[in-house]
Amino acid sequence: MNKMVACFWAISVLLISSCSNNSTDNHKTVFNINLDDGLTSLDPAFARNQNAIWMDNQLYNGLVQLDDNLKVKPCIAKNWEISAGGLQYIFHLRNDVYFQDDGQFKNGIGRKVTAADVVYSFGRLIDVKVGSSGSWIFSDKVAGLQSFAAINDSTFSIQLKQPFPPMLSLLSSAYCSVVPHEVVNFYGKDFRSHPIGTGPFKFKYWKEGEVLVLLKNEKYWEKDSTGNRLPYLDAVQASFIPDKQTAFMAFIKKDLDFFNGINGSYRNDILTKSGHITQKYKSKFIMVTHPYLNTEYLGMIVDTNLQILKHSPLRLLKIRQAINYAIDRQSMIKYLRNSMCTPGNAGFIPKGMPGFDDKKVAGYNYDPEKARRLLAEAGFPDGKDLPEITLTTVSSYRDLIEYIQGELNQIGIKTRVEVMEGASLRELIAKNGVNFFRASWNADYPDGENYLSVFYSKNKAPFGPNYTVFDSKQFDKLYNQSYHVTNDSARYVLYQQMDNLMMQQSPVVILYYDNLVNLYQNNISGYSVNGMNLLTLKGVKKR
Repeated sequence: MNKMVACFWAISVLLISSCSNNSTDNHKTVFNINLDDGLTSLDPAFARNQNAIWMDNQLYNGLVQLDDNLKVKPCIAKNWEISAGGLQYIFHLRNDVYFQDDGQFKNGIGRKVTAADVVYSFGRLIDVKVGSSGSWIFSDKVAGLQSFAAINDSTFSIQLKQPFPPMLSLLSSAYCSVVPHEVVNFYGKDFRSHPIGTGPFKFKYWKEGEVLVLLKNEKYWEKDSTGNRLPYLDAVQASFIPDKQTAFMAFIKKDLDFFNGINGSYRNDILTKSGHITQKYKSKFIMVTHPYLNTEYLGMIVDTNLQILKHSPLRLLKIRQAINYAIDRQSMIKYLRNSMCTPGNAGFIPKGMPGFDDKKVAGYNYDPEKARRLLAEAGFPDGKDLPEITLTTVSSYRDLIEYIQGELNQIGIKTRVEVMEGASLRELIAKNGVNFFRASWNADYPDGENYLSVFYSKNKAPFGPNYTVFDSKQFDKLYNQSYHVTNDSARYVLYQQMDNLMMQQSPVVILYYDNLVNLYQNNISGYSVNGMNLLTLKGVKKR
């Protein structure tokens, strides 16, 4: 810890000497955050996890951005037009967006962003030599680099192979950030640690695994409603404490301004079973909760042609339905998640997603008698002669899965819990190597299509995220039809039909729809709250 304190002291000196050279106020506002899962790259072409997305959102801009209601609004693009058939998008760029300074620009001064920069940035995502983890953004939507065009310096065009109504939401992804070709070409793979963008903060220092420092971008183009230039903060400083409990103690000592997520052994210390702050921490900090676009579920392979399912009782619909009815989700959430989520009694599309309606999508409620009846109808009264089923998870969800094991045991379904390392389990799931597993699906963009793609037959694993190998011609027909419906409300009706169709076949057990839990110090204001837990710091103030 002494090493960490010394490092932070050194960085604080760096901040004081670097922040806001024109300021006469010696009080520098530094927002302190911890990235417990580490950070591997600051290149937006590799924004594959939350920590990378959070930092990239401070360094870069895209054509569009999301507000806290997850509605698309202008960013580098001030407006746009969509062709009648939904195949061409034309974006008109602002003329006051500049890259942050770098030695690769003329005189070291950041230049204005042009449409050619957007062509270059999007082209990187589909360039096999780059190997971007965001290649899926455009891989099945455009014919190639020729689909991106700079009509002139301030006009950019995308040509799609087929309509894709959520396209604007998709373009809000951190993967679609705009980067300067001369800087990327100069640094090559080292652009990951020499990032240059147009965002509210600029890169200053990164000692990997220890500390990251971003400074205010004095030339940032966005202003608040009264005309003040954003951001308000002078700097953002990130630490990399891997242990959540240690990081929480740093937050309590006010070494951190922000703490994301409450889990593990300290959950009950902070929260009551009803989800309120305990007396011990009352008024000590601000707790913000909000529906989070994440569905926690159990997946079950349903393709009876696969060898793994030949002798498994999960091949029977009534067994899968019995499992769904056997779990008391309300109690599970209260006692194991301190009421910080919503029971998964509807479909796969989570609460908080535009178009979510639990009155129009029929999931499964707790009904152990119905579960027993279905078990008997499947030929296994009280579980007699039913083979044991293996349920695979990771250690951090063991409590949840062992609770489910107990629930299933009460109706006669015997399970064995197998705990694996996360990466190994993900690999097995992708290869159809386990037929009953815990998983989650976080929104890549705020549209229900992103969730329903998990059940589209052309997305079957190992080539896509359809890990249950669900296959329904009626589902696929509705899925393809939705691509041609531009009216959101009409498209949501199709989404609800698809969700209902899928739930009737029970390839999944929806456990719960997550809530984000973010903690801020009492002197922090202006933070954003949204269903994708996007960390937007440009409007944050620290007293």
